[in-house]
Amino acid sequence: MDSLTQIVLGAAVGEAVLGKKIGNKALFYGAIGGTIPDLDVLIGNFTDTITAIELHRGFSHSIVFCVLMAPVLGWLVNSIERKHNLGWQPWAKLFFWCLFTHPLLDAFTTWGTQLFWPFKTKLAFNTIFVIDPLYTLPFLTCCIGLMFCKRNSKLRKRLNTIGLTLSTNYLLVALVLKFVAHEKIEDELNKQGIAYTAISTRPAPLNTVLWNANIDTDDNYLITDYSFFDSQPLTFKKYPKNRQLSIAITKHLNVQRLITISEGWYIIEQKKEQWYFNDLRFGLIPKKDGTSFFTFSYLLKEKDDNIYATEVPKTKRDARFLIAKLWKRIKGN
Repeated sequence: MDSLTQIVLGAAVGEAVLGKKIGNKALFYGAIGGTIPDLDVLIGNFTDTITAIELHRGFSHSIVFCVLMAPVLGWLVNSIERKHNLGWQPWAKLFFWCLFTHPLLDAFTTWGTQLFWPFKTKLAFNTIFVIDPLYTLPFLTCCIGLMFCKRNSKLRKRLNTIGLTLSTNYLLVALVLKFVAHEKIEDELNKQGIAYTAISTRPAPLNTVLWNANIDTDDNYLITDYSFFDSQPLTFKKYPKNRQLSIAITKHLNVQRLITISEGWYIIEQKKEQWYFNDLRFGLIPKKDGTSFFTFSYLLKEKDDNIYATEVPKTKRDARFLIAKLWKRIKGN
């Protein structure tokens, strides 16, 4: 999830653990704890693109990291906040739960998280977009409100409980909505007589009403979207896999690593004598001219008999256009 959401969740968890004893400092240190796992993005400054992708939401988002870092952070903050005389254990408890709930929330996104690192199992429920106002804003409102209450106030506890309950229930509702959307798309494929081997569904940006889907067929990927306000049959846009054309380049280890990262949802295409790797899991971004481009695309360059990937910069986007197009599609086809 985005940084603001993780800060809010961390603050709320910190309040639940130590709010009665230290007041707003529980929110402060909880927010810090909720931010720490995402510092793994700094790795990108010291390594290549593929390695940075592999490491993102890896060790720093694991139970192992929570167990190791919580006592260290607890001891450090206890040394700073000596006047509270809590000892390191309560602080460690606060940081453990803040560090743990961070990857737990990330598991609901498309990118997922390696909660059980060093095992390769990756949790990605694909039920919430990385930025979702309906999840974050009510939660944030409750957190801001409780800051102005005394630490032993019943209202303070009630506001925090409301924030945590609303956000948790939203995640549970999103699971149900994903199931319904998946069933609808599957039913539509069967009605149209389309043979497929796999379906991957995920929420469209900023909401859980509109859902995007990738469908795997023998020679093509089909991409569609479904809104709960739709009244017409779904349309499926075809994207050829063209696997035969990219056999030579897929033999390289780094390309195989990208295929593993994409969980097999990829298209390798050649444009102007250059090869590009498109990760289909995150969908497409529309353009004003009616075309679109993949959200995550990587330029593949050969050097010293090896292939190196560089993420293609996302062109300047018109936020007003994208929001208007998204809103129009949410309202139904």
